[in-house]
Amino acid sequence: MIVSKSEIHAFFKRCQAEGLGGFQQVIVPRRSMVQPRDLFFTALNDKVEMVLESYRTVDPLRALFYFPRERILGGDVPKVKRLVVGAKACDLRGLQVLDKALINAEFVDPCYAAWRRNTTIVTVDCAEIGVSCHCNLVGGKPYAEEGFDLNLTALDVDYYHLSVGSAKGEELLALIQSATTITKASPEEKRLVSENRQAAVRKLQIQNAGLERGENYERLKKADIRIWIEEAQTCCGCGGCTNICPTCYCIILNDETTGKEFIKDKSWDSCQVNGYARVAGGATPRPKMFERFRNRYLCKFVNMPANFGLLGCTGCGRCIDVCAGKIKFTEVIKNVMEAKQVQETEHV
Repeated sequence: MIVSKSEIHAFFKRCQAEGLGGFQQVIVPRRSMVQPRDLFFTALNDKVEMVLESYRTVDPLRALFYFPRERILGGDVPKVKRLVVGAKACDLRGLQVLDKALINAEFVDPCYAAWRRNTTIVTVDCAEIGVSCHCNLVGGKPYAEEGFDLNLTALDVDYYHLSVGSAKGEELLALIQSATTITKASPEEKRLVSENRQAAVRKLQIQNAGLERGENYERLKKADIRIWIEEAQTCCGCGGCTNICPTCYCIILNDETTGKEFIKDKSWDSCQVNGYARVAGGATPRPKMFERFRNRYLCKFVNMPANFGLLGCTGCGRCIDVCAGKIKFTEVIKNVMEAKQVQETEHV
C-alpha cells in the first residue's frame, strides 16, 4: 500500500491535535538544535518537525516504555494511549529482549506491560546510516521485519510504502485509510522497496567491513582475562553505555515511603558503576573495573542469549557514541574473540 508523505505526516499531526484513534500522545524523532545530526524522541506539536527516515535516535526506544525513574508501588498503572512514530529496527529488537525479561510466566512488570499494551509503534526504514551503526554484525537489518505494528518504507521524496505487522497495525491502517488516500503498491513500487533496503544494507557492510567476528560468542567468556584488562584501560565506569542501551533493564528500588503511604520507585542502575550489587556487609561481586567491563559484554552476548534466546546487542552503536573513554564496542568484541582464537591455536 502506498501513501503520500505529506498526507501521512498531516495524519500524525491530527492524531495529536484532534485525538484521532483515541491517541492522547504522538511521539516522533526531532533534530537536536545543537547537533543537527542527532535525533531525539519528543512529543509532537506544531513547532516540532518530525524526522522519520534517518537513523536511530540518541535516546533508546526503551526509555519510552521503561522509564529512568518510575513509581511501582503507591502509584497508578499508566493508561495513556500513545502512538510512537519513527522507531528503528534496532530499537524494536531491544523491545523484544525487554518483553521476554519483563513480561513472562514468572514475572510481569506492570508499568512496562501497560506502556507496551497502550502504545502503537510505527517503524520507519533507515534511509541513512549512523557512524556507529552496526546492526548487520549482530544479525540485524536497517529495516524492521517483525514486531512492528505498522512500517513505513520511503520510496522516494514523496511516497511511503506501508506494511502491517499486528492487530494494532490493522486498526491504525483503517484509521489512516479514513483520513488519507491509499493505493495498492505496484510491482515497480515493491521492487523499489527492496532496492532501497538493499542500498542501506550495502552502506552498513561497507562501513563495518573488517569488523566481522563470527558468532561463537563463547570465546568472550573463555578469553584470557589479560585481554579484558587491556581493553578496559580507558573505561571510567560512568555507566553511560548501560543508560543508553536499548536492552539494559537493571534497576534499583528506592524507598520513598512517607508517614501516610508506603511508596517504592524504581530507577535505572548500571553494572558498570562502582558498588553495583554491593550487599549490606560491603561485599561486591565485581570490585574491579575490568570485571564490570567484561560483565557487560558477557551479559549481551552470552547471558541474554542463554536466558531469552536473543542477543542483548542490537547494533545501534549508542554505547560507542556516548563512551567517555572512546571505547569502540565493535572493536573490543573483535579483539577479544580474535585473541581467544590465537590462544586456542597456540594450545593445539
